Amino acid sequence: MTTILAKHSAPSFELNDTRGKTISLAECLKKGAVVAAFFKVSCPVCQFTFPFLERLYKAYGSKGVTFLGISQDNKEDTLEFLKEHGVTFPTLIDQPGYAASNAYGLTNVPSIFLIGSDGKVLVSETGFDKKALEAISKEVAGQLGESAVAVFRPGEAIPDYKPG
Repeated sequence: MTTILAKHSAPSFELNDTRGKTISLAECLKKGAVVAAFFKVSCPVCQFTFPFLERLYKAYGSKGVTFLGISQDNKEDTLEFLKEHGVTFPTLIDQPGYAASNAYGLTNVPSIFLIGSDGKVLVSETGFDKKALEAISKEVAGQLGESAVAVFRPGEAIPDYKPG
């Protein structure tokens, strides 16, 4: 579960990425919407979900939407996860102490938030939720004045939901 629901303000955070660069939510929001996806490398539902987030990143990441993975694991394990699952969007390390995860009240991962440029949460998802990922695509496309990109390919056997 997450305590930050749609229409509420997203807590600010400032974390180092896998290269050691400090990234803040406030700076990212100056460029537009942010998709923030919290995860643990050992979580099977995270492993299932992140390739679909990568599809969204490839569709929208170069159009003013920032995608951020937020790992609850160390840098080395996180880099291995990213490589294994084909994830190329920037990823932050929420260690030690899980400051960002705690600010968002997380009890489960993956927890994914679409945050508008005004800092308000537009979509809040815990676990794998097919409709929520489609809602993220639709919302982002609407902000860009485009048609939504399909997150799922025809013929893929994708469940509607997997709890995190």
